[in-house]
Amino acid sequence: MIKTTTPIPPDVTRRLHIGDVVSISGWIYCGRDAVLPKLVELAKKGELEANGIHLEGSVIFHTAVSPAGVGPTSSNKLEIESSIPALSKAGVRIHLGKGAISEATVHSLHENGAVFAIIPPVTALLGTKTYEQELVAFPELGMEALYRVKVEDYQAIIASANGESIY
Repeated sequence: MIKTTTPIPPDVTRRLHIGDVVSISGWIYCGRDAVLPKLVELAKKGELEANGIHLEGSVIFHTAVSPAGVGPTSSNKLEIESSIPALSKAGVRIHLGKGAISEATVHSLHENGAVFAIIPPVTALLGTKTYEQELVAFPELGMEALYRVKVEDYQAIIASANGESIY
């Protein structure tokens, strides 16, 4: 088990390999289909920091935040997977989700020193490891807005790292 806390330094993700189990603590971002393309646009415009979004060393969990809790959505949805290269370049170190990702995405993760980790769909368990939540941006999207949640010991399995993939 590799324990890490956000913000995650680049050397941590460079040492990860597929099959490694990571335990993530600290503040992580949560977003999926509706909000991730908006983050990419802010990154392209250089407006992330001006909007209170600090991606350097961050984790993005591909999920919505609802009263029922959080659980992973499929990361290979077009809006989600197409955001991974730009958000990795903007500083995201770990993308959490589920499902197979393309070879091109694996390559972009490697180029940007980021990894993709799969997290089981265990909403009830994740709820016991989530301590705070705050709305960060795009409140008009409701539960699909960009949130930050404070977590302790979220466990995930590295599915793509250093140009390799389990898929």
